[in-house]
Amino acid sequence: MDIFIGMIIGLLSGFFGGLVGLGGGIIMIPLMVGILKISQHMAHGTSLVGVFFTGLMGAITYSMNGFIELMPGLILAAAAIITARFGARYANSLPEWKLKRAFGYFLFFVVILFWLKPYIGDFSLSAATFAKVIILLCIGAFTGFLSGMMGVGGGTIMVPAMVIFAGMGQQVAQGVSLFAMIPSSAIGALTHHRNGNVQTKILPGLIVGILIGTFFGGSFAQVLPEIALRVVFSIVVIYTAIRNVRAKKPKTLKESANQS
Repeated sequence: MDIFIGMIIGLLSGFFGGLVGLGGGIIMIPLMVGILKISQHMAHGTSLVGVFFTGLMGAITYSMNGFIELMPGLILAAAAIITARFGARYANSLPEWKLKRAFGYFLFFVVILFWLKPYIGDFSLSAATFAKVIILLCIGAFTGFLSGMMGVGGGTIMVPAMVIFAGMGQQVAQGVSLFAMIPSSAIGALTHHRNGNVQTKILPGLIVGILIGTFFGGSFAQVLPEIALRVVFSIVVIYTAIRNVRAKKPKTLKESANQS
């Protein structure tokens, strides 16, 4: 039953992630908390395992189409690997209600970036090679921490940052982002696993579901109007964000101990 439920969650998050062009973490986490009734910490850790496979499959696909630059990806990954474990540890140190609120605010930020995404290219900046290396290291460090903490790939932050500050094309930035999130999500997932925050029973089904769902979601996205995808995505994410931001602080010491 756990494998079957994991597959359903993987299919839904993979399909929706492929449909709107984002990683499945922001979909996986609410589904795992809502359907499986697992803790927010457990959902973040388990999500990162799924993000690893999303990044792996996505990077292979982009590479086959010539949309990956190896060196920027390695620079981002090097910085992200270092900070991902700190993000995961920080998430583990937070009470569940605080982690839920942080995730909710992060989702609001995701929606804003999602709507600004088509216009980001108009503001691209050029930079010298040395400056780009520094920029990529900073982007990798920040998104690595965010990935480990929030249980997501970090592509929502990484892609716009690379387009704006490193002057990359949109498709190349997406390919590089997918490549870079492979090691950072692996480190984050491993750290969460050591803290007991990975639901291993659902992983086989979750991984298979993600791979299948992402493929069909990406294919179906080609026949739907982009504005329809953006509206559906925004409604779902904003609803989830509101629910998380409204997470209440426990009133008693006993409740607080249960959520810490």
